[in-house]
Amino acid sequence: MIQALKEKLDSTFDGLDTQATDERRLTVRAPGGAVIDVLRFLRREGYDHLELVSCVDWIGRGEFEIVYVLSSYVDVGDSASVGVPRIFLKTSVPRERPSVPSSIAVFPGAEPYERELHELYGIHFEGHPRLTPLFLEREYETPPFRKDFDTRKYVEDLFGSVPPVGEES
Repeated sequence: MIQALKEKLDSTFDGLDTQATDERRLTVRAPGGAVIDVLRFLRREGYDHLELVSCVDWIGRGEFEIVYVLSSYVDVGDSASVGVPRIFLKTSVPRERPSVPSSIAVFPGAEPYERELHELYGIHFEGHPRLTPLFLEREYETPPFRKDFDTRKYVEDLFGSVPPVGEES
């Protein structure tokens, strides 16, 4: 099943790097401009469940890797014998002004994931209707999940005047 999907993807799209590690996992690397088309294709192929949208900060390479994890609510092909296959769709964006098209037109459930990545990594999702904060109460010069966020400086700036526990006043 995964091998057949890999062949379909390779024959349908240019510029993809697809790797099937086994019958339960397919990793697809796509350029940012192709992500939405690949997501639509995978949805039509029966991968109708967007499990997660996540991010990896590759600070040394100067880029973020956006990862979409897809599976199916029902059996796809012969998946009953091997379990539900998972598709890992990955794309890279530069750390400077990172931007990728929003996927909520294909998977409405991506809405909170994209808001989270926008808030915690500073990634802009083009076409997203409301990139408002989910978790944070204040704005940060450097989004707090980036590897170059200085946690020690942040804690010092915010709590530096608070005496450590056990110290008498």
